[in-house]
Amino acid sequence: MVSLDEIRAAQSRLDGIAVRTRLIDFNHAESNVRRLFLKPENQQPIGSFKLRGAYNKIASLSVEDRERGVISYSTAIMRKAWPTRRVRLA
Repeated sequence: MVSLDEIRAAQSRLDGIAVRTRLIDFNHAESNVRRLFLKPENQQPIGSFKLRGAYNKIASLSVEDRERGVISYSTAIMRKAWPTRRVRLA
């Protein structure tokens, strides 16, 4: 279970990195029963929500661990995300 302190630490690491995307109230004509909100994560600098998790994990590593390198299975997005943000990890 992720603690509130861990969530706050991640939020702090992502400050100035990830964009705070807005919630869009989606009015669907066929759904009067419930409200639907959209969160357009395509507005992130790399066009994906994956920036949050990848950056947070890499930023939480020690300098020694980061220098050993990182392997990602979502290479297209991560290859785009990491070089554009790594200067912030100094």
